[in-house]
Amino acid sequence: MAESETTEPSRARPALFVVNGVSPGAAQGARGDRRSAAVSFSRLELNVIFNLYGAKVAQGEWRDYAIDFTPAKAVFSIFRRSSEAPLYRIEKDPALSRRQGAYSVIAATGLVLRRGHDLSRVVRVLEPALRLVGAE
Repeated sequence: MAESETTEPSRARPALFVVNGVSPGAAQGARGDRRSAAVSFSRLELNVIFNLYGAKVAQGEWRDYAIDFTPAKAVFSIFRRSSEAPLYRIEKDPALSRRQGAYSVIAATGLVLRRGHDLSRVVRVLEPALRLVGAE
């Protein structure tokens, strides 16, 4: 370590932190207005999604993802390659939570593969079906 270097953190950039899914600058601008807050996935929801995503990456089927948070819904997009359109989108739309369920899996063609209230049951449509292998 050179003499000019210190062990203190740099003061040039403030530390970035997020509380309850809202950054400090966004929290000041929102002033309690729930409409401007973005819909996001909770830690448990992300755990379910990333467990599936990790298994598919290990199998070599998926390679990239993107997460979008908007005031209306949260979207987890799954890509085979980052330059292509998403293969699947896992969406959380709280406006549909009382009717059809807040969670849905949508294919690249726009077809809704499954919709429901429980995320772990909805993403099961993307898991491969188990096949019986019989001895001949």
